[in-house]
Amino acid sequence: MAFRYVRQKSARDLIKRSNGVLSLWLMGLLATLCLLCTLSVAIGTRDVAWGDVFAALSGQVDNIGQAAVAVRIPRTVLALVAGAALGLSGAIMQGVTRNPLADPGILGVNMGASLAVVIGVAWFNIDSANAFIWTAILGAGSAAVFVYTIGSLGRGGATPLKLALAGAATSVAFSSLVIAVVLPRNDIAGGIRSWQIGGVGGATFERIWHVLPFLAVGFLISMLSARKLNSLALGDELAAGLGERVATARAFSALGAILLCGATTAVCGPIGFLGLVVPHLCRLLVGVDHRWLLPFSALGGAGLLLAADIVGRIISRPAELDVGIVTALIGAPFFIWVVRRQRVREL
Repeated sequence: MAFRYVRQKSARDLIKRSNGVLSLWLMGLLATLCLLCTLSVAIGTRDVAWGDVFAALSGQVDNIGQAAVAVRIPRTVLALVAGAALGLSGAIMQGVTRNPLADPGILGVNMGASLAVVIGVAWFNIDSANAFIWTAILGAGSAAVFVYTIGSLGRGGATPLKLALAGAATSVAFSSLVIAVVLPRNDIAGGIRSWQIGGVGGATFERIWHVLPFLAVGFLISMLSARKLNSLALGDELAAGLGERVATARAFSALGAILLCGATTAVCGPIGFLGLVVPHLCRLLVGVDHRWLLPFSALGGAGLLLAADIVGRIISRPAELDVGIVTALIGAPFFIWVVRRQRVREL
């Protein structure tokens, strides 16, 4: 009896120490995020004095420098919420499919949202912000269902390799359809082409307010699915044995990811690889417990997208490199590394 008490006490102490370390990592990540926000409003194609930065943050727009900072503030906010949404949706998709290669871009979800928006603009002349968002969410959801259905055919069900191949093929097919829809429409081709690169430039608080309710619902659903994802990680049979409704848990978790991905694509365009890179890096820090992994992935995604946007402003001065290009340059080598390291096995 005494031995059992000592063992239970040691286990509790270990959990407390582990939670203490994770809390320190969380505070460090928040501090890094604050630093990146400061750099984001201070760095751009125009050099701005720190006095003008602080003045613009307090609401003054008396000169060109302060006006430049005022434009960067909503851009920084959009990068934060979009990065958090993409990082979180990537972690959800990897948990739902138990696939280390799962990502809104690789699984074709981003391109499904893009195709839906392009069809809506070209054929139905949608122009309101809410119409864009609902159309993108519908396209993202349809693409997710289509890829999962294709990947589930044949022996073994939805294996990581089959899902990755189905997603890649779907993404290429949808990309070709986007070109086919846009090609005869010179009046919208320029805007669609620019939007399809993916970026946070030109952000306004009005655009952010339109998308914020959808992202808030997506964040709430995703965070509530943490325990369900922990159960799914044990395998379908064991999760069902523990009383989890596997199909319902998967659908509920996927709904959060689809809302986040679709709404973000509507306002920023398709930004790839962020949902692949961030969950893997966070998993190295916090392990596989989704109660910690999901909030870390959200904060990590916000930080990485913000850092990518800052880098894009610096490396091509006086022009800017869209954040979608920067994340692709980061994500493509990481994708190759994950394939070689994981050998496409299940999580």
